Amino acid sequence: MDTQIITTVIAGLLLAVAALGTIIPVLPGSLLTLGTLLAWGWILGSGASWWSAGIGMAIALAGWSASTVLTGRNLKKQMIPRGSVFLAVALGIVGMFVVPVLGLFLGFGVGLLVGEYSRRRNLTEALRASGSALKAMGTGMVVEFGCAALASSVWMIGVIAHFSTR
Repeated sequence: MDTQIITTVIAGLLLAVAALGTIIPVLPGSLLTLGTLLAWGWILGSGASWWSAGIGMAIALAGWSASTVLTGRNLKKQMIPRGSVFLAVALGIVGMFVVPVLGLFLGFGVGLLVGEYSRRRNLTEALRASGSALKAMGTGMVVEFGCAALASSVWMIGVIAHFSTR
């Protein structure tokens, strides 16, 4: 089999895993998208592969950045300090091992709520702030997933263009 076909099939599989990785945080979503597109464009080396890889990488990078900015902006808006975030991350990591798949989300949410309650001493305010931060995190994940899926679609257009001119 041709190296370009094998590379393209592997890239397609990796892009599918990368799209899932934006939703399942154990997998490296956007980073895997960027690396896969760069490697695929470099190995195939045609104009179509480089253009589609470059455009796809820009879209994936925008999604990754948007996810981080949306969550960070909301945390600042809710005035959630780093201590609560660190507690949430720590409990998220513990949750990841205790409850497979959903443990990271559950641990993060519980950690954020506990951190905010201990700081605010008001359950209603802690729930509001934590809920808002979790919504922003979810929105960021959806945006990142959408951009990873769009980058994969651009890659598919590049695949068609590359192999049709071959």
